Amino acid sequence: MSHALILLAHGSRDPRWRAPFEELTATLAARSATPLRLAFMELSEPSLESTAAELENAGVTQADVLPLFFAAGRHLREDVPGQLEALRQANPGIRLDLLAPVGDHPAFVDALASIIEAQAATNKGENAS
Repeated sequence: MSHALILLAHGSRDPRWRAPFEELTATLAARSATPLRLAFMELSEPSLESTAAELENAGVTQADVLPLFFAAGRHLREDVPGQLEALRQANPGIRLDLLAPVGDHPAFVDALASIIEAQAATNKGENAS
């Protein structure tokens, strides 16, 4: 395995907050030929640091980091690039590339529009009763 994808979420101390990200990762992993790992920027495990080390130890030489964020705020402009730079120093055997957040992708807008349409249709059906 030489390439992997890290899904990066913010993190929370609340395990109920993490559960949907864990379920999302499991669902996507079952549909993807690329190995996927979930990591959290802070407050949760597995951390980005432990995930990068695990992948490097498994022989992965490149990992793309896909932020599960709507937009690139301070965390994605400053904090995560700083983390990745430190990880590149600590884990020289793996190349880590930060991708744009999912919210920047045109398919995200399409998916959100579909969800809104489905919710509106559901609400119409409930109000017609």
